[in-house]
Amino acid sequence: MAKPKPYRLHLSSSDDLVTSYEAIRAGFVALALEKNRRATPFVEQARALKVAASTVANPADLIKIEELQRALLTAAGVSDKAARHLQLEDKTAAILGLIENFLAPAGTDFVEELVFRFLLTRGDTLGGSMRNVGGLLAQRKLTRALISTLALAGTPYRWLHSISNSWAMMASDDTDIELHLRGLCWTKGRRQRTVIYNLTVPFLKNNVDVCLFSCSPEELQTSCRAPASYVALGELKGGIDPAGADEHWKTARTALIRIQTVFGQSSLKPHTFFIGAAIAKKMASEIWFQLEDGTLENAANLTVESQVASISRWLCSL
Repeated sequence: MAKPKPYRLHLSSSDDLVTSYEAIRAGFVALALEKNRRATPFVEQARALKVAASTVANPADLIKIEELQRALLTAAGVSDKAARHLQLEDKTAAILGLIENFLAPAGTDFVEELVFRFLLTRGDTLGGSMRNVGGLLAQRKLTRALISTLALAGTPYRWLHSISNSWAMMASDDTDIELHLRGLCWTKGRRQRTVIYNLTVPFLKNNVDVCLFSCSPEELQTSCRAPASYVALGELKGGIDPAGADEHWKTARTALIRIQTVFGQSSLKPHTFFIGAAIAKKMASEIWFQLEDGTLENAANLTVESQVASISRWLCSL
């Protein structure tokens, strides 16, 4: 009896890929909660700024407080990125402009004016970070599913810390490691497997959301340049807004076609897959057609737990 195609283990038709209204609503709530979580440090900074600024009676005296200079620059509308390109005299001029044009005219309310303008610039910073948050939430969800699959199988793993860029051994308490994880590796039998997120594949010259290699982390620097080392490559799209669903799929489809074309030039055909949060009906039909004709090997809706668990088991079995 022929082995069922991997996507058939969790999908019976294109309708199973379509994102429900309930899932879209839950996705927007999750984004709102994440935005509030990320905003917390800025709110606390603003509170501390208010207390410190209240120690002076005149806004002109603020420039004399050394520890407030960075906050004053932020309130002047200068982002952290822009500040790195400014000379000291330019920063001073920006702060003096803030005091003269906005804080002094506010009179006794200059502290509130300062805090409001500080938060305005920090809000732009938050908005910029939120543009990629859908992808980060998707990565965390897939990571947790992969870790759960390995744990159930009793398979030890190591994980790559996104900030320190070092590999750590699995711990008995793995709570929230997905917040800082960029890669996973494990060994099953004689098979060594390493998963890396958001990798620019050298010979593709493009970023790929998820790459699975047949190597250890120590061999990764060399293996990522060797097409034969790639076991699977996939696109992971976590944006939940239905208005952007088609655009996410077009981007993913183009990336997957390029993967197939470039690897095909070396007579290779690694496994390819797509996981998306917002999948509309027409888009689902296109994905299903590619699954059926073998262009795409697996797919799942990120908002359906059973589908994410199934595709994770498949990845861990390759």
